Amino acid sequence: MSRNRLVPGVEVVAVPGRGLAVRTAEGEFLSVRTPDVDEGPLLSLLSGAHEPSPLSGAEAAVADEELNRLVRAFEQAGYLADEPQHPQWPAARRAVRLLGDPALTRPLAAHLSALGAEPRTTPAAPVPDGSPAAIEDLLDGDPAAVVWCLDGPVPDGLWDAADRLPGHGVAWLRCHREGWQAYVEPLAAGPGDVTAAHVRARRLAATPAHRELAAYWSGPRTTGAPVRLGVPAAALLAALLADDLSRWATDAPRTAGFPARRRLRQVDLRTLTVTEHPVLPVPDVAPTPLAPVPGARKPVTRAPVTPVPEARIPSERSLAVPTPAERTPAEPTPAERTRAVPMPADRTPSERTRAVLTPAERTRAVPTPAEPTPKKDG
Repeated sequence: MSRNRLVPGVEVVAVPGRGLAVRTAEGEFLSVRTPDVDEGPLLSLLSGAHEPSPLSGAEAAVADEELNRLVRAFEQAGYLADEPQHPQWPAARRAVRLLGDPALTRPLAAHLSALGAEPRTTPAAPVPDGSPAAIEDLLDGDPAAVVWCLDGPVPDGLWDAADRLPGHGVAWLRCHREGWQAYVEPLAAGPGDVTAAHVRARRLAATPAHRELAAYWSGPRTTGAPVRLGVPAAALLAALLADDLSRWATDAPRTAGFPARRRLRQVDLRTLTVTEHPVLPVPDVAPTPLAPVPGARKPVTRAPVTPVPEARIPSERSLAVPTPAERTPAEPTPAERTRAVPMPADRTPSERTRAVLTPAERTRAVPTPAEPTPKKDG
């Protein structure tokens, strides 16, 4: 058996009248059914102090086989390890640069030093025009990670350059305070991780008071008595930051809860209560089109102008409207139709006129039988 010791956080306890139970690293209890195995040898084996079985011959072989079956079950469940694990901080990731308020950087430096890192506390280089630190300043000294702690809200644009650190192979971790609430943001170690700008965008999208929150970040803010960051609260924030950085440096296995790189932790500084929230990076999108101005006149879409012959006058060329001569000849008017009907020359004008009468007139013009011409007397 390659593993015969319980991993840290996992314990086995004997329950009176119910046999053995396993307490997992998450605090849950699982029952262990061992009808054919003595509890003593199993507990001795799981603790790492295995004693030889008092049985001999066939009975010992059967007992060992059943004992090995239970140990394999513990191993497959992930409850056994070869030996106690004490990961060391890798030398390539020991250089850590700390920026921000001393109330947070001092306890953080103490934690990191105890874990094997080499923290270096330096202020960000001042810029004459008061703009945020440049990426070249943050990369000074070739750090493996940069941690920035603020005892107050983050001014607009202060962390824009630092958000580009993961693209240069430098881990980026930060925290800040807003009143009695402190925020420990997820560690970003690669181009696809969550940055400070992503956290701000997600927080604005998650609250109906996004205008008020944006105004709070931008300032100015009127306050009364300032919030004092106490020693226990500062120690808690420093411990959370040091734990995140240590797990990244040593590639520690993932624990229960949200992944460290997708987790925003909110700390209530009055009760030291920690609340976790999942957070995802914001994908790149196309720029938002400008909204139309209310009351503005909509642009008129014109049809393409059709080229026209040069013989037309300028006004006709610009409008591209057919001239009367180019149109299809219209139907002749009644007067034109009257004049257009040829009539025999031997007809009188009255007969030619009757030849073009309307249907109603033609009905009245039907010749009646010839009446006898009266004869004159004498």
